Amino acid sequence: MTSGSISGRQPQAVRSALAILEEVAAAGVGITAKEISTALRIPPATTYRLLNLLVAEEYLVRLPDLGGFALGRRSANLAPSSVAAPTAARQVMRRLRERVRWGAHLVAFDRHRLTFLDPDPDHPPTDADELSRHPHASGLGRLLLAEHGLPDGPLTRLTPRTVVDRDELAGRLDEVRATGLARQCGEFHATLGCLAVAVRAPDDGRLVAGLALTGPAERVAAPNTELVDLLHTHAGDLAPLLA
Repeated sequence: MTSGSISGRQPQAVRSALAILEEVAAAGVGITAKEISTALRIPPATTYRLLNLLVAEEYLVRLPDLGGFALGRRSANLAPSSVAAPTAARQVMRRLRERVRWGAHLVAFDRHRLTFLDPDPDHPPTDADELSRHPHASGLGRLLLAEHGLPDGPLTRLTPRTVVDRDELAGRLDEVRATGLARQCGEFHATLGCLAVAVRAPDDGRLVAGLALTGPAERVAAPNTELVDLLHTHAGDLAPLLA
């Protein structure tokens, strides 16, 4: 067999690798190797081998605490976004990322949906559709809810920390309106949290985008005045570029 030929086992390995990518994309940040193996009925040894390959090729990344996986930088090339931030806005995001070790993400708001304008390539975010489905459990989603109010119906508990009591969540949204900051610690994914601030049009104050930092839940919960000030400063820089 020549070096360019394909063995009988290779097509199945390719199919399994693609299935793993789809499973991580569907499950979101933090899915574990065991969960992938169980969901896809792929033997654990094969799952670990393919995960290591996908990480090495940057299609997946391991979370810092080794608790699971997320889509990597090269996965974004498989389905390029039709929405992108203006060049000047991307430069603002680049400056922010140079100053923090957290994931820094910029999203646009379209009614009750979130669309990533500039996701951090080194810290792949949760799928935008998932964030849009569960806005009560994320900082970016709470920016929307603080603007438009709580949705009807029950709220899904994604982790033991997820706030699903409507009165308690209403109080959290009052804090967002008062401080301009939305914070969640381990409510969407048990080990992760985020800080988010609104980007508003300078002329009329309407909500046009959200700027978020994501990191380990315990760090998000800790006092971080400097990070919050940094977020507000960069949100102000972004406002005239996105309005």
